[in-house]
Amino acid sequence: MEITCLGEPRFQSPLDRSVDDLARIPAHVVRTPGTPPPPEVLFELAGPRKKLFFDPAKTRAGIVTCGGLCPGLNNVIRSLFLELHHHYGVKEVLGFRGGYQGLAPGGAEPIVLTPDFVDDIHREGGTVLGTSRGPVDTGLAVENLIRLGVDIVFTIGGDGTQRGGYELYQESKRRGHNLAVVGVPKTIDNDVAYVSRTFGYLTATEQAAEVLKRAHTEVHSVENGIAVVKLMGRHAGFIAAGATIANQDVNFTLIPEVPFKLDGEGGFLAALKRRMIKRKHAVIVIAEGAGQDLLRAEAEERDASGNVKLGDVGPYLRDKIEAYFKSQNFPILMRYFDPSYIIRSVPADAEDSVLCDLFARGAVHAAMAGKTGLIIGLLHDKFIHVPIELVVKEKKRLSPNGVIWHAVLAATGQPAVFS
Repeated sequence: MEITCLGEPRFQSPLDRSVDDLARIPAHVVRTPGTPPPPEVLFELAGPRKKLFFDPAKTRAGIVTCGGLCPGLNNVIRSLFLELHHHYGVKEVLGFRGGYQGLAPGGAEPIVLTPDFVDDIHREGGTVLGTSRGPVDTGLAVENLIRLGVDIVFTIGGDGTQRGGYELYQESKRRGHNLAVVGVPKTIDNDVAYVSRTFGYLTATEQAAEVLKRAHTEVHSVENGIAVVKLMGRHAGFIAAGATIANQDVNFTLIPEVPFKLDGEGGFLAALKRRMIKRKHAVIVIAEGAGQDLLRAEAEERDASGNVKLGDVGPYLRDKIEAYFKSQNFPILMRYFDPSYIIRSVPADAEDSVLCDLFARGAVHAAMAGKTGLIIGLLHDKFIHVPIELVVKEKKRLSPNGVIWHAVLAATGQPAVFS
């Protein structure tokens, strides 16, 4: 778990506090008596260091936001700048526009960030720097960074973004350019390994719970009303589960981690019919990555970010429900909700705003100390340094045996599986 450093730190930090560079956090804190302990994995503790690798007065940093929108992006940009500018006295901070495409020559010129520019950006959703999906020619990007005299790049994005950051770090190393690349993990799905909570997740969950409230109002106001609400969650059902628990009016929640069958006495459709006979309405939440085995999507087709394209499970489930009840001569009123882009574009709530700020400041501390090829993680309520290559190898998923899923089952009253 050792983090790469560009060289021996030589400059005294202007901050009056520091974290020992040898301080470590264990990956596992729970021990089960009578079982062998898990392999000891220790992560470097994040925070300011006594010595810096970069001389702040001669340092130029850059910030780039990539991938889909997420509440809190502007908060991270603002806090990165303020920490660099006010606490470290960094010479200049550039905002690269339009995602990784903005790193290449010939694109939009980067923005020179100032206190006035970032003053109110945290009050708005989206990203003031713009974003895009897709890679950049790493060689050209590094050439451009060298030309601009950029010493540090902060990459704000998900696993595809962080893979790109790792490539920037490796290419810079090959060219002998001391470039610190530090990632701030951004995914609304909360599925980053070694990050107990990614920024934007709680805001998204709160917004999703409000949608569920409206969906329940719709179907409770008519006879035989059914609402299908598709929420974010390509590989993990954290938002679907969290919104269900927060709302408490959902009757069925379907997530990628728990496969389900539609047909048969033990299937989902039969359970839904029993619910409709008994209560005359139902609210169904489905994560976008659930039920992919039921769809005939093109195998391994990928989007510009390198993610496998998912079949659109929301309309699929809606149509299957309507066809089933029609075959049963059971009239229903269907309501379908897909609030994904509305949720993604809202500003961060108070708790996510605090998290954005702490992620950003931890990233600045790491970069100024010359650390590179890492993201800022969050484990056991402590911020840590996680090697990028470790993060992109695995995703965090919701455990079907864990407390969150059992809370969903208790809130909905649904069976553990539909088989």
